[in-house]
Amino acid sequence: MIQITRIYSDSNGESHFEDFEISLQNNGDIGFLSEDQAVKSIVFREVLPSYDYDFHNAPDRQYIILLDGGVEIESSLGQKRKFETGSILLVEDVTGKGHKTKNLEIKTRKSIFIKL
Repeated sequence: MIQITRIYSDSNGESHFEDFEISLQNNGDIGFLSEDQAVKSIVFREVLPSYDYDFHNAPDRQYIILLDGGVEIESSLGQKRKFETGSILLVEDVTGKGHKTKNLEIKTRKSIFIKL
């Protein structure tokens, strides 16, 4: 299983967190694989050490994979969660009040966006 945290907006526009898992199947010598998922594009990203972005919506429905450095994300209801290097997020709050994001460490952070 691979754990993913989903960030989404409810019908009132409030953002929330929800954890879910993607199951993996044993494929012998090559390891455990999920089923294929269709994607539109991939974006590689780097942000400055001072990254602290106020409330915003995700530009697209997308997975975000944190390559080095973590983030703290705050929902519109004030709930905060920290995500470390290697975390996978499914960001779907493309409408509503959005979320805040800031670096956990004062260092350049790299991530990958996989647009769905």
